[in-house]
Amino acid sequence: MFTRLATTLKWLVFLGILGVAALLFYIYSGWYQIGADVPHHKVTYWMLETLRDNSIKAASSTVEIPSDIDSPERLLRGGPDYNEMCVSCHLSPNLSKTDFSIGLYPSPPNLTDSLVDYRSQAERRQAHFWVIKHGIKGSAMPSWAPGHDDERIWDMVAFIERLPELSVEQYQIITQRASGSSNHHH
Repeated sequence: MFTRLATTLKWLVFLGILGVAALLFYIYSGWYQIGADVPHHKVTYWMLETLRDNSIKAASSTVEIPSDIDSPERLLRGGPDYNEMCVSCHLSPNLSKTDFSIGLYPSPPNLTDSLVDYRSQAERRQAHFWVIKHGIKGSAMPSWAPGHDDERIWDMVAFIERLPELSVEQYQIITQRASGSSNHHH
């Protein structure tokens, strides 16, 4: 009985070492097509998407949502920032694609779409805040935290929440920044 267990363990160790060696060979071979114009294998895409979604859910679950998140002031402060920093990837009511957005892989979400979301409103807001603040590795989504305080990020979240409802005209009005003004909180 003991020899059978030892033999099984030896084979498992051997197969593990062989698997690691094969993985290292593949990594160093250059065979993987890293170009953004070549889609991931379905399994790779599923793994990355699942990793991303679960990581964001876990990391954002303790984010506290401000009580004034639905205020018109937040919407008006968040609009110009969205228009200046987000629209080239996440689009607007009058923009269905940009030169930048069509070349990104994976494609960033079009935030003007009213997507059916499995998350609650609170979970969605927490996730939006976390992603804007921290960004996502290996994607075109940067961390906006270095130049933006939490209040400013919440203003963008407030705007994003309302974006799917906005007409082209409403979008243009809300996203205008007054000449010489800044959205930095003091």
